[in-house]
Amino acid sequence: MPKDYSPFTPGQPVPPEFFVGRTPQVHRVTELVRTAVRGRQLRVGFLTGERGIGKSSLAALTRVLAHQKHSALGLHVFLGGVSSLEEMTRRVFDRLLKESQQYDWFAQVRSFFGDHVREVGLFGVSLEFRASSEDLRRLGHDFAPSLRRLLERLQPHRKALFLILDDINGLAESRPFAHWLKSFVDEVATADQPLPLVLLLVGLEERRQTLINLQPSLGRVFDLIDIPPWSDDEAREFFEKAFAEVDMTIEHQALETLVRYTGGLPVLAHEIGDAVFKTDEDGRVDQRDAMLGIVMAAEIVGRKLLQPQIFRAIRSPRYRAILRKIARRPFAITFRRADVLAELGEEERRVLDNFLNRMKRLGVIEHDPEAGRGAYRFSNRLHFLYFWLEAERAREEEQP
Repeated sequence: MPKDYSPFTPGQPVPPEFFVGRTPQVHRVTELVRTAVRGRQLRVGFLTGERGIGKSSLAALTRVLAHQKHSALGLHVFLGGVSSLEEMTRRVFDRLLKESQQYDWFAQVRSFFGDHVREVGLFGVSLEFRASSEDLRRLGHDFAPSLRRLLERLQPHRKALFLILDDINGLAESRPFAHWLKSFVDEVATADQPLPLVLLLVGLEERRQTLINLQPSLGRVFDLIDIPPWSDDEAREFFEKAFAEVDMTIEHQALETLVRYTGGLPVLAHEIGDAVFKTDEDGRVDQRDAMLGIVMAAEIVGRKLLQPQIFRAIRSPRYRAILRKIARRPFAITFRRADVLAELGEEERRVLDNFLNRMKRLGVIEHDPEAGRGAYRFSNRLHFLYFWLEAERAREEEQP
C-alpha cells in the first residue's frame, strides 16, 4: 500500500488536529488567558507532568486557542540549553519578531525593535533579533515596561500576550532567574499601569521544586496545571483518529493492544503508532500488524528515550533479564527486592545488588520508603514502560 505520510509525529509536539483529551488542563490554561484579557493583569502558570506526557503539545494547542479565540499574541519559546537571563531575553524577542512577520502589525513590531533587526538566511528572507550583551541585560531588567510598550503598539490587534517558556531545565537551576522571576511578578503587580500577560512555564515537577528552593516565594506565584496520563478511552480516540486521517482502519483487538502498550503516554503512542503504520501493508491494522509494530518500536523507544548511559548499562544480558522479570508484573512501578530475587536464576541472583545500585546511580529506580524496606520504584513511567514493553516483546518471542 503506497503511503504518503505518517499521521504520527514521534519526537515532535502533536499537531492540534490530532490532540485528544486534556480538557480540564486546556480549560485551566485558557482561563488564565481570559483572565489576563479581561482584567489586564499578569498570570503565571506552571504546566507540568511526566516525561512524554505531552506538555509541549498542550502548550502549543493553547497558544493556538489564545490567538484564535481571545485575541492574544502567543509566543512558544523553547529554551533548551539556556541558563542565562540574557539568552532567554534574546530568544523571547527573537520569537516575537519571527511570529509577527505574518501579521498586519509587523511594521509596528519591526519599528519597535529598531536597529536590532537583522536580515539573515538565503536572500535575507528571514529576520533575527540581535542585541549586545549590555542591551540584553537592560532588556531583562526592563522586561515588564518593554512588553507593556509593545502591547500598546499592537492595540487593537492583540489584547494580551501569552508567553510560553518551554524546556526550562537550565533556567530552573539558575538562582538569578528565580530571583528575576519573583521580582518581575512583584514589579508588574505593584505597577500603576496594567500588563495583560500570561507567563506559562513548562517543565517537570522537579524543575518547579528547584525554582521554589532557590526562591521560596515562588511557591505562591504559580498556578499549577498537572497533566495526567491518558485514559484508555483517550488513547483509543487518538489511534482511531490518526489512522482514519490516512484512510486506514484498525481491528478491535489490535486497537486494544496498542492502547495497552501505550501506557497512557502520548510519546509512546506516537512511536508505536508510527512503527505500526510502517509495517502494515494493506491499510487494515490487525493483531499481527500491531505486534510487529510494537517489536519494531521497542528498540526505537529505548534508543531515543533512555539516556545513553542507561541504554548501554542494560545491554548486559543478565541486567536485561532482571529488568524484564521486574517489568512483567502488570504496571508494577513499585517492586520489592525479595520478590525479584525469588524469580531469578543463579547467575542473575549474583548480580542483582550490583544491578540495583547501578540503576539507582543512573536514576532509573529509587528507594520507595512508603512501601517499606527493600522496596524500589521506577523514577518515571517512561523507564518502566520501556522495560515493560521489552518484557512483553520477549514473552511474545518465546511463544511457539
